[in-house]
Amino acid sequence: MKILVIAEIHNGTLAEDQTSKTICAASELSTVDVLCASSNCDEAAKKIQTIKKVDTVKVVESELLSQNLAESYSTDLIELLKEYTHIFVPSSSFGKNLLPRIAGSLDMMIVSDVSKITAPDTFERPIYAGNAIQRVQSKDKIKLVSIRTSNFNSAPTGGNAKIEKLSMNIQNNVSNWLENKVQENDRPELTSAKVIVSGGRGVGSKENFAVIEKLADKLGAAVGASRAAVDSGFAPNDWQVGQTGKVVAPELYVAVGISGAIQHLAGMKDSKVIVAINKDEEAPIFQVADFGLVEDLFKAVPEIEKKL
Repeated sequence: MKILVIAEIHNGTLAEDQTSKTICAASELSTVDVLCASSNCDEAAKKIQTIKKVDTVKVVESELLSQNLAESYSTDLIELLKEYTHIFVPSSSFGKNLLPRIAGSLDMMIVSDVSKITAPDTFERPIYAGNAIQRVQSKDKIKLVSIRTSNFNSAPTGGNAKIEKLSMNIQNNVSNWLENKVQENDRPELTSAKVIVSGGRGVGSKENFAVIEKLADKLGAAVGASRAAVDSGFAPNDWQVGQTGKVVAPELYVAVGISGAIQHLAGMKDSKVIVAINKDEEAPIFQVADFGLVEDLFKAVPEIEKKL
């Protein structure tokens, strides 16, 4: 058994939370190698080098890899992947973009959004908006797995892996990178935040969402939103939590004005502590909440904010 984790790197910057948790998941089977493929991997490789159960950090550098275009995983890189029995990526936009390209090149199936590894060839993943767990056994020679990182801890540090730089001919005649449009945000990134404050349709308007943002800033939290709030124009798409948004599992999740549709619960029910604030005592969100407050959010949230 030989395992490779593909590190998530953006312009030389390592996505530490996603990569570390993917390594933690993969290392349940054995020690792992980690592939750093980007334009400049020095800092990322040094950080990964210190993670326990990492054997070798394999570094491939090319400007064509800087923007994570899946089409840049051309012949040489695909040949490297063939040396492994398992390939793991985080189930992020990075992994969801990359793994289908690899699967097509290797003619192998993908086991996606894995929440538990039960054997080298057997994996569990949530289906039906998290209401059922599917167990999948892969008979492929190479197991291609994307990891739902919210279900795993960060890998422990204290290791001293080898760093091996590889020379490869990276080509991409299929796609060109034009530009990235990134929204600046001083708050924690949603999928890695320890505290999240989310607002739903009950907030009422885009202007009223400032109540959610103020509480989040007091708590040093990320801001989330239900699909209903996003569809109503109260919050941007990248704040959406749920089955069709981002899956999160923070230490504290505060749901404000969120009724608790099954699609939303699928994205946050693994949170360690869930606090719900809603004036409707019959709201489904209270069924999964550890603490519930039946109150008008416009009275409750400012009062909570004053106490902080």
